[in-house]
Amino acid sequence: YRSPGGFGVRLDAASAFVGATITPYFDSMLVKLTTYANSFEEAVSKMNRSLNEFRIRGVKTNIPFLLNVISHPIFLSGNCKTTFLEKHKEVFDIEEHPENISKIIRFIGDVTINRKIEKPAKWKEFAPTTPQPPQLNSTTVPLPAHRKVFNQEGPDGLVKWILKQRRQLVTDTTFRDAHQSLLATRMRSYDMEKVARETAILAKDVFSFEMWGGATFDVCMRFLHEDPWDRLVNLRELMPHSMFQMLLRGSNAVGYTNYPDNVVVEFINKAARHGIDIFRIFDCFNWIPNMRVSIDTVLETGKVCEAAICYSGDLTDPEKHKYTLDYYLDLAGELKNLGVHIIAIKDMAGLCKPYAAEKLISAVRKETGLPVHFHTHATSGNGEATILKAVEAGADIVDTCFSTISGRTAQPSLNAIVAALKGHKRDTKLNIGDLNAISNYWESVREFYAPFESDMKSSNADVYQYEIPGGQYTNLRAQAKSLGLGDRWEEVKKKYADVNQLYGDIIKVTPSSKVVGDMALYLTQNKIDTSEVVDKSEELSFPLSSVEMMKGQLGQPPGGFPADIRDAILKGEDYITSRPGEQIESVNIDSELEKLRNRFDEKIIKKDLISYLLYPKVFEDFYKHKTIYGDVSLIPTIAFYYGMEPGEEIIVVGKDGKQFLIKLFGIGEIEPDGNVPILFEVNGHPRPVRIKDLSVKTDEAIHDKADPDTPGEIGSPLAGKIMKLFVSENEDVEVDQTLFVIEAMKMQTNIKSTMEGKVERIPLVEGENVEAGDLIVKIKNSG
Repeated sequence: YRSPGGFGVRLDAASAFVGATITPYFDSMLVKLTTYANSFEEAVSKMNRSLNEFRIRGVKTNIPFLLNVISHPIFLSGNCKTTFLEKHKEVFDIEEHPENISKIIRFIGDVTINRKIEKPAKWKEFAPTTPQPPQLNSTTVPLPAHRKVFNQEGPDGLVKWILKQRRQLVTDTTFRDAHQSLLATRMRSYDMEKVARETAILAKDVFSFEMWGGATFDVCMRFLHEDPWDRLVNLRELMPHSMFQMLLRGSNAVGYTNYPDNVVVEFINKAARHGIDIFRIFDCFNWIPNMRVSIDTVLETGKVCEAAICYSGDLTDPEKHKYTLDYYLDLAGELKNLGVHIIAIKDMAGLCKPYAAEKLISAVRKETGLPVHFHTHATSGNGEATILKAVEAGADIVDTCFSTISGRTAQPSLNAIVAALKGHKRDTKLNIGDLNAISNYWESVREFYAPFESDMKSSNADVYQYEIPGGQYTNLRAQAKSLGLGDRWEEVKKKYADVNQLYGDIIKVTPSSKVVGDMALYLTQNKIDTSEVVDKSEELSFPLSSVEMMKGQLGQPPGGFPADIRDAILKGEDYITSRPGEQIESVNIDSELEKLRNRFDEKIIKKDLISYLLYPKVFEDFYKHKTIYGDVSLIPTIAFYYGMEPGEEIIVVGKDGKQFLIKLFGIGEIEPDGNVPILFEVNGHPRPVRIKDLSVKTDEAIHDKADPDTPGEIGSPLAGKIMKLFVSENEDVEVDQTLFVIEAMKMQTNIKSTMEGKVERIPLVEGENVEAGDLIVKIKNSG
C-alpha cells in the first residue's frame, strides 16, 4: 500500500496504512480521499493526480471507477445528480492498463537475470545510442498521388495509373521481409513506430510498404510477445496514406499448414479492415487451386489482389527443363483469367539471374498486359544488377529496402537503385537525401539486433547451388546451431540441396522450404544420406512436416512427388491429390469465439480468435505471457533483449502517454531458494522484485537413454521438447502407431512404434525437454 499526498490532499485512513497487510476479510473502506483547491477544476485535477498515485497491490479497488466518474463530462460540468450512476452505465466500463509497470519491471528483471542473449562485445566499450528519427519541417502526412487514385477509383483505377507511369515504382520491404531475412524476423514494432511517420513523409512516393504477413505474424506472438494486429493498426495510424501490403500464403494464410476456407476468408477480411491495401498471394507450389479462395476473397474486399508466381530453376540454363518460360507464362495467363490486378514474380531465394529476369518479366508483361511487380533477394550478390535488368525489361514495381537493412539475404538497396536510376528515363523521382536520413536511423537500430544476424559476412553465389530462400537462410542456420550442427553448416546446406532433389526438385518457399529444411536437419543429425532414405524408411521416424507434405496437405507440386519417396515416408498411409481445404470442415466462428472467451477473457475479440485458430499453442503462450508481464512492447529494445545494468535508466511510455522513469539500483546476492533480489526505482519510488535464477542447479534427474540394440526402447531422435504423448503405460500398441511428438525449433517429428506389444514404461511427461537418445517409451513384446 502506498498513498498520495501534498497540499490540498486529505486522507482519512480506515484499514490501510503503509506496511499494513490486507486480509481477505478487509473492511471495504481502505481510505477516504478528499481534495480541495481554489476552483472545482483544480480540485478535480488534484483528485485525478491523487487517485493515479495510489499503489494498492493484491486486491482490486474502485479507483478505475472513480477515475471514470471524475472525468465524465457531466460530472465536470457540475450537473451531476443522484440519478447519474443509473443513467450513465459507461462509468462502469473498467479498462485495465496493459502497461502495468509492476509487471513490466518483473519482465525486465527476468531478462536481466536469465538473459539468453549476450550483448555484442563492442557494447562493453560503448552502448549504441537510441537513434533519433530524421527531423522534419512538415507536420502533415501528405497524400501520395497513387493513394489518391486508389481512394477514388479503386484497384482498377490504380492499375491504369501504374501502367501509365514512366518513372520506376518501388516497394520498401524494411518493415517485413528485409528484417525477416536478415535479422531472423526479430525486429520489434517499437523501433518501426519510432520512424514510421517520418518514413510516410520523407518517402511518400514509395509505391507501397510491405509490413505484415509471412513469418512476422507468428514471431510477433512467439518471440516478441506482441499482438501482430496491433502492429498493423499502430503503423496504419502513423502512416495513414501509405499503401500497405502483406504476404499471404494462400490456403496457408500466415501459417505453415492448411486452414478451413472460412478461417482464411475471415483473416483476409480482418486484415483488409485493419489497413492492408495490397495482398500478395502465393502458393508454395504455384498450385493455383490453393490460391483461389484467397484471390476471390481479396477481390471481394475491393483491395488490390497481387498474385505471385514463385521462381525456381534457371531460365538461362538450357539443361534445366522443369521450370521453363512456357511454365511461367501459362501460370501468368491463368492468374490473369482469375481477375487479379498485378502479377508478382517472387524470387524468394535470389535465384533469378539478371538476364533471366529480363527474359521473364518482358514475356509476362507482354503475355498479360498487367503490371508486373518483381521481388528478389541479394543473397548471390547479383541483386542490384537483377533489379536494373528487371527495370529495363519493363517491371512496373520492384522490391527494395533501405540501404542499411539491405544486402545479403535481404532485398537489394533502395538507396542504390534510386541513385542508379537518377537521370534515367525511369528515374524514381525519390529524394536520395531523404532516403539516406531514414537509412541512418536503421543503421543505428540494426546494432540492437546484432545477435540475430547470421554468420554470413557477405553475399554468396552458392545460393545457386543450394537454393535456400533468403527468408529461411538465417532461421535454418539458427536451427542447425540449436541442434548442435553449427559446425556442420556446409553439410546442412549440401543436404538441403540433396533433399530438394529427393523430393523431385520442388519450389521452395514457406511452408515447403521448411519441409526441406526439417528433413535436411534430420538426416544430417542422424548421419543418413538421401540415397538411404527408401531402404531405411521402416526404421526412420520422419519429420512431421515431410509426412504431411507427402499426404498432400500442402497441395501438389509441378509433376507431383516421386512415388518411391512418397511411399517410403508415408509407410502405407493415405494421401490426397485434391485441394486440402476441401477436406477441412468450416469453423463456427461465433461458437469458437464464445469458447475462447470462456477459456481466457470475455474481452477476447475476433482478431484474437483468428490468431488462435492459426496458432493455438503460440497464442496461448502469448496470452499467458501478457497476463504475467503486461504489454512488454512498450519497453525499449535494449532493455527488452538484454535487460539492464545497475545504475542504468530507461523511460517506458504508456499508451496513454504516461511516462515511467525506471532505474535499476542494484542486484542482490542469490538467496537459498534460488531467487535474486533486484531493486528498481520507478518515478522516484523504490520497487523491489525477486527473480528466480534459472541457472541455479537443481537436483534434476538424469534421463535414461534408449538402447538402440534393445527392441522396444524408443528414444528421442533429436534434442527438443515432448509436445504430446499418445499412449500410456500398460496400453497395447501396434507397429507404426504414433507414440509421441518431439518439437525442436518449430520442427515437429512423429515417433512411431517399431513393434507390437504393451507399453511397459514412460519415464517422462509432456512438456519435458529431452536430449537426443533419451528414453521416452519402453515397449514389451506381447509374445
